[in-house]
Amino acid sequence: MAAYEIAVFAGDGTGPEVVREGVKILGALGEGGPAPWRLTEYAGGGQYYLKTGREWDPSGEAAARRADAILVGAVGWPGATLPNGDIAGRALVLGLRESLDLYANVRPCRLYPGVRHRISGEYREVWAPKNVDMVIVRENTEDLYTPARGRLTREGETEVAIDTRIITRKGSERVIRYAYELARARARGAPGDGVRRVTCVDKSNVMEGCRFFRETFDRIGADYPEIVRDYAYVDAFTQWLVRNPEQYNVVVATNMMGDIITDLAAVLQGGMGFASGGNIGAAHAMFEPVHGSAPKYAGKNQVNPFATFLAIEQMLRWLGERHQDPQMIDPADRLDRAVALVLRDGSARTYDQGGHVTTSEAGDVVAAAIRSEAR
Repeated sequence: MAAYEIAVFAGDGTGPEVVREGVKILGALGEGGPAPWRLTEYAGGGQYYLKTGREWDPSGEAAARRADAILVGAVGWPGATLPNGDIAGRALVLGLRESLDLYANVRPCRLYPGVRHRISGEYREVWAPKNVDMVIVRENTEDLYTPARGRLTREGETEVAIDTRIITRKGSERVIRYAYELARARARGAPGDGVRRVTCVDKSNVMEGCRFFRETFDRIGADYPEIVRDYAYVDAFTQWLVRNPEQYNVVVATNMMGDIITDLAAVLQGGMGFASGGNIGAAHAMFEPVHGSAPKYAGKNQVNPFATFLAIEQMLRWLGERHQDPQMIDPADRLDRAVALVLRDGSARTYDQGGHVTTSEAGDVVAAAIRSEAR
């Protein structure tokens, strides 16, 4: 098979720093023969917009649409704003979600042994690694993120601002079915009891769109009798998630609520430095560390690159499963083992873990672990 085309957008701020380490890791995984992927990097983002007046290189825009997969570092830079008020660089993330119909935002939440938690400024062993292993599936194309919004302005003053929430049958059905299929594939089930369940998170006691989403959840769930259906109102879920993470296997939510609970879930896995996301559609997929561009850390070689490594592991595994190609599953497994080894021994702790290892040093350590296993 020809090499898979991977379009890479480093983006803004710390994005180029973590993507550089991701490329290093892919290089280590591809040693020993022709790599089954070909990386091409393209410019884009808020900083690019300030220089050129465009959100991305035109060649990159075309490449993103024909690539087998897309890797994005981060988007957003102070002062880089489009005339309509949106952040410049939006086209690289939200724009691709819309134009490529990447309807499922898939956020694994797994705690690796050796990862530290910081609560109230102190590092504590709050959650046992065996108890945190779930995937949150967030609808990615509608809800409050649809462009059905506006303002009523009189004499230069805003009187009313409106954001319209849209929940559709198609959008709900496909993301819910994705969640059930994922639960079917995750043979381990929830860490606490081994049960394969899907939890629907909504606010159906108040909101009509959520009632429709839950109705769809039940209707689709009838096709998966072996999967246990579970329910939670989003406000209650936020405390159950932290108190009893071992009860969750696959969680599905509407776009806005999913956006909020996934960042809360990142606390369970050690922080945003370990939070990766896949934006999955029927024919395309984009992967990213979800910590943002973090402008105040840009250029300091300090940030945690593990979210990028985990995004790459997601990407390789998705390509392998989509194309039934063990050439991609094998490096995904090798990367997972290398990450687990390095995190367990604490040899690559960056500042957010109470360590002093730089971004590039963390990449070196993981790359060395990959090479060591290969030998």
